[in-house]
Amino acid sequence: MPDLMKGKRGLVMGVANERSIAWGIAKALADEGAELAFSYQGEAFGKRVEPLAASVGSDFLVDVDVTDDASMDAAFAALKDRWGTMDFVIHAIAYSDKNELTGRFINTSRENFKNSLDISCYSLIDVAKRASALMPEGGTILTLTYQGSNRVTPFYNVMGVAKAALESAVRYLANDLGPDGIRVNAISPGPMKTLAGAAIGGARKTFRQTEANAPLRANATLDAVGGTAVYLASDHGACTTGEIIRVDGGYHVLGMPQPENL
Repeated sequence: MPDLMKGKRGLVMGVANERSIAWGIAKALADEGAELAFSYQGEAFGKRVEPLAASVGSDFLVDVDVTDDASMDAAFAALKDRWGTMDFVIHAIAYSDKNELTGRFINTSRENFKNSLDISCYSLIDVAKRASALMPEGGTILTLTYQGSNRVTPFYNVMGVAKAALESAVRYLANDLGPDGIRVNAISPGPMKTLAGAAIGGARKTFRQTEANAPLRANATLDAVGGTAVYLASDHGACTTGEIIRVDGGYHVLGMPQPENL
């Protein structure tokens, strides 16, 4: 059905390029009539995001560093000044030092642990607090996770711990914000060929392995993730909150590889 998001406005955080999961979500939302703002961090990413935003009719870009309170204050002040209220936020932000996404998890440094949890998990809490103040009629906060949160995945390392914390935060935020009509959910795609995914050691092997063994024999697509986001952000998702929605070809149900791959 067309126009599922007509009349709704929201911020998309985490678009790096046209392969980003955040971009797949943004495009799906725009195709259904949503009005979008985009965040970016730094001039280089701003130059990448600007033409993508323009392609879906948006000229509303804000430079945001989620580790800096003043930057966050300015970004959400800009949203309030331009829109007054908003209906949804897409939080697609995560980070770890690439050098610690190879080798053994036990070698995680204290500095990278704190930085990874701050950017990958705490930022959702901070965003939710600020965004919810602009959602007097309710709304949706949506983030992205991965199965490495609850099952050991090669080289995912500290990001697995960060995503576990993120998923727990989704549940607590859903409970806090539910009385205000604000739903908080996460989408958990399987491996995807994104800039962030490429930073993880053995990414290509992981992608091929899941594609060969998932019940659907396919990894997630941007269209599939985008469609799921539309459902969650639209009125059709009115009674769904605190959920981790898996879009991974069914890979999460497996206990072992398919017989032909044993």
